[in-house]
Amino acid sequence: MWEVLSVHSTPKKVDQALGALRRARALTPDAMWRAPRAKLESAVQLAGPYTEQRLLALRTGVNLFRRSPRLPEIIRGPLPEARRAIKPLPQLGEAGAQRMLLFAADHAVLPVDARVNRVGLRLGYGTASDAFRKSAKSVQHAIAVELPPEAQAFRRAFIYLSHHGGATCTDADPHCKVCPLRSDCPEGSRRLG
Repeated sequence: MWEVLSVHSTPKKVDQALGALRRARALTPDAMWRAPRAKLESAVQLAGPYTEQRLLALRTGVNLFRRSPRLPEIIRGPLPEARRAIKPLPQLGEAGAQRMLLFAADHAVLPVDARVNRVGLRLGYGTASDAFRKSAKSVQHAIAVELPPEAQAFRRAFIYLSHHGGATCTDADPHCKVCPLRSDCPEGSRRLG
């Protein structure tokens, strides 16, 4: 749900939409299936534009979970099978699938979205490439080898790097002067001269 609601939205709007779904008791696939369309629609609208696309994506996900009652168990199982099982879910993409595997299924994988990729590259992890997927894989591997092989460590790393990329290490105007990672950051050292 979070992935569907967060596309072209803000964290505050996503929180409002999730809160409305919680109050409507529509946070599980079965509950969402039974929820009146009007309640779902009013909750999803809180996330911002693209209400119809969001509702369609949520219904597609709900249908997948309803047709595959073992899906939660499969997702928590071996990683190759888990990846195949979630591939049909709408709007996940590679980073979204990895977030689901990390947060919902306790797999030690590092999701690399634009923020994590940017922070990782600036800190000297991985190799930049014009192809985002190639760059992201490089950053993912370089950071993952330094983490203990536990899902909790990967969660902490992702949350920190993603937040840092959104608040401090921004794309256009990074705040290097106040960055807590400045002493370990080749890009920050270069920018501050």
